[in-house]
Amino acid sequence: MDEKVCLTETDLAGLGNVFRANVDIQDRKYGFPSKTYARCFVGEEAVQKLMESGLASDEEDAIRLGNILLESGFFHHVQRAHVFKNEYLFYRFASDEDHGRVPDQMAGMVSVKWSDFLGELKAVRGAGGSLQATVPGPDADLADMEQVDLEAVGISPLDEYNAALLDNVHPKEWQDPDPKSNYNLVVIGAGAGGLVTAAGAAGVGGQVALIESHLLGGDCLNVGCVPSKALLRCAKAAAAVRDAHEYGVKIDGNVSVDFGFVMERMRKLRARISPVDSAARFSSQLGVDMFQGRAVFTGKNSVMVNGKTLKFAKAVIATGGTAAIPKIPGLEVARYQTNSSIFNITELPKRLGVIGAGPIGLELAQAFQRFGSKVTVFSRSGTILPKEDPEAAELVKTSMIKDGVTFAFNSSYKWVKGTADNEIIRVAVDIAGEEKIMEFDELLIATGRKPSVTGLGLEKADVEFDLRKGVLVNDKLQTSNPNIYAVGDVASKYQFTHMADFMARLVIKNALFFGRDKVSDLLVPWATYTDPEVAHVGLYEKDLDEREIAYTTFKREFSHVDRAIVDGEEQGYVKIHVAKGKGQILGATIVGSHAGDMISEVSVAMQAGMGLGSLASVIHPYPTAAEAIRQCGDAYNRERLTPAVKGIFHNLMALRR
Repeated sequence: MDEKVCLTETDLAGLGNVFRANVDIQDRKYGFPSKTYARCFVGEEAVQKLMESGLASDEEDAIRLGNILLESGFFHHVQRAHVFKNEYLFYRFASDEDHGRVPDQMAGMVSVKWSDFLGELKAVRGAGGSLQATVPGPDADLADMEQVDLEAVGISPLDEYNAALLDNVHPKEWQDPDPKSNYNLVVIGAGAGGLVTAAGAAGVGGQVALIESHLLGGDCLNVGCVPSKALLRCAKAAAAVRDAHEYGVKIDGNVSVDFGFVMERMRKLRARISPVDSAARFSSQLGVDMFQGRAVFTGKNSVMVNGKTLKFAKAVIATGGTAAIPKIPGLEVARYQTNSSIFNITELPKRLGVIGAGPIGLELAQAFQRFGSKVTVFSRSGTILPKEDPEAAELVKTSMIKDGVTFAFNSSYKWVKGTADNEIIRVAVDIAGEEKIMEFDELLIATGRKPSVTGLGLEKADVEFDLRKGVLVNDKLQTSNPNIYAVGDVASKYQFTHMADFMARLVIKNALFFGRDKVSDLLVPWATYTDPEVAHVGLYEKDLDEREIAYTTFKREFSHVDRAIVDGEEQGYVKIHVAKGKGQILGATIVGSHAGDMISEVSVAMQAGMGLGSLASVIHPYPTAAEAIRQCGDAYNRERLTPAVKGIFHNLMALRR
């Protein structure tokens, strides 16, 4: 027994001697007035030395080695207040304790700003700077494309649910208030970005005016996130019935989709959600002056709506964007749908053509195929979801082909024509040099979105803009007029509701409370809600390669995850990239049934600075699909042990036999 204890101490003592030889021990001063701490070393300096010497392979390894020695009594924090950390903290070896412990009475000046009370935006950066993925800029032809007029499209049919929706988001007899003499903030556009900006500013005491020309709630509530996800849920139910035999469930008789019911359910749920975005709520409950009309800037600090002039200290442009219509001969006079009108239809088209292979086009294409339409998706390239991980896009394509969707890749559009009665739409495309003419009952245009910048009088406000890129802003979302900001789709390549939300939070701080938050510090995850879903956060492999960042990838296929196996949802994977030799997560892609929900765990870890190895120590309920994330962490930990650490573990195990 004594011999075993002696061996353990000898082994740790040897490690301790090597550790001591690699740190800088000296008298150090800290605080104001300064205090002297005798014969100390600094935690962050020690971590760096351990990695440089090869004793530790990365930061986490160095911290673990340090804590093994600290817990064994070789050294401790000068106040015994901290474990070993990669921070500017002072530690002293036990053999130097004759100098005694000097009490630490740290004092200093604290700078407090009002913006601090609105929440801190933590920058998340890696070896190559920001960890935000690079996405392609707007289509080169976007400036020349036509733009859908939302007011001309409208909301139909006017049943009880749509009537309730319109009562909330566009009241028929709304009376604008009398303008205040001057507003802290005027917000133009009541989509996600505008609503969050207005509510947040009013919530901290601001005098706020909100102007909307069409429907409060913007795309997300009315023609985007809410109605599309309502349809996707019904489509998933239809697919589950279709595939029920795979689970031993036999359905006798005919099974069909009641498309009229599906659309009515969507309208009912949309109306149910709409009070949150209603004019009544913002006016009566939140204290926002709500104006229903088209806003036009009349100067650098003024805007006119319905003949009334509103003066402001600050303003926010949140007018979003609408579907862009490509210049295909004949399309200007043909009948077609966009995301702004597709939710108005009440009959299922037998044949649906979809021009565009991005998220909007694919989500709706898969849904309508599952409802019973015969769907053809046209893509100008040889793939779908061009922004995503190619492996992920391939899995989505395979799933949609299984559903029955037809893809027409490398399509060059020749013309679009309607029949005399406008019931049938014909599309002529050139595919690999061969012209094909295809007929459809409905044609969905999903070729991108164009920022809504025209007709706002931006020139009079000295606000620079571009028909492709939208309102031009700096990193603090400030326009060329320092008193005017912009948020959401009108000013961002990342066209997501949650991005508009957080851009709005940033602007409230920067515009009203002298904040200095930067949009480049935002870490933005996103998801495409096909089946399987594709979710992503951080950098893609192509980003890492282009930025010449050394990385290691850990991947777990759902075909090896118990919950996915028993659920029959084995297609997909979790893929996580970390800095080579370190645990810092640089990016992740998840493909699977619940990828959109799962990606948040990785986003939290990246935002909080948790390494992939730390995720392995988080207990996940069994069996869940999220175990795949923990298993990537386990794989990382297995590969990161240095010979020194392995030697310690082997010796400890030998002593316990």
